[in-house]
This record gives sequence, structure tokens and C-alpha cells, in this order.
Amino acid sequence: MSDFDKPQEPATTKVLVIDDSNTIRRSAEIFLKQGGYEVVLAEDGFDALSKVNDHAPDVIFCDILMPRLDGYQTCAIIKRNPRFARTPVIMLSSKDGLFDKARGRMVGSQDYLTKPFTKDQLLQAVAQCTAQTQG
Repeated sequence: MSDFDKPQEPATTKVLVIDDSNTIRRSAEIFLKQGGYEVVLAEDGFDALSKVNDHAPDVIFCDILMPRLDGYQTCAIIKRNPRFARTPVIMLSSKDGLFDKARGRMVGSQDYLTKPFTKDQLLQAVAQCTAQTQG
């Protein structure tokens, strides 16, 4: 049986989680892996930029308040790259303010998730993004 005869397995959706909190990164990683997703972790915006380039994630979760390069700056830089302009970015924040949501949209984020998030909220956000990019 050649490689052409083998049934194609669906590609695993790759999710990048950018957060300076180890607890949030680990929680997201556990939830996403339970949902069957491949997970890449980054602890700040600079770390994330190299990982976006290396791993080309399908969906990105990005914390807003991070040292060195905040989530808005990180999202804006990712979106400026034509290769990743269509990659959905979901902002993560402990603040649920209208201003924060609007500012996230201005830099190109698709959605906004308030921390702490549940497993269902996280998986639903990924499912919505992947449905939109495939549809």
C-alpha cells in the first residue's frame, strides 16, 4: 500500500498560547490537549513572535498584560505579517472592559476571552475560529 492509498488523517489544529502566567499557560495546555489540539506555549510577546514563525499556528491566544511586549503590540505585529494576517488571534485578559475589547479589535483580534476561562470556553473559541477559517 503506497502513501497515496492511505486514508488522510485530518491535520491537527495547532494552537499557540501566549501568557506570562505559568498557571494560565498550563491550564490552557491541558484543556486544549484534552480537546485534541496540538499546543505551543510562549511566555511573552518576543517568545511568541519566533514561535509563530516556527510553528505557524492555526489559532493564537494572546494575553494582554505582559512584560516587554504587551498583547496588543504582539497581535499587531503578527497581523502585519501577510503570512499570518488571517490567523485568528483571541485576546486573553482578566479585565472585561469594553475599551479593552475595542482596542483588541483595532489591532486585529477576532475575539476576547476573560480569565479565568473554562475548558468549554477555550475549546468553543478554537472551534469557532477553525470553523470560520475553513468555511
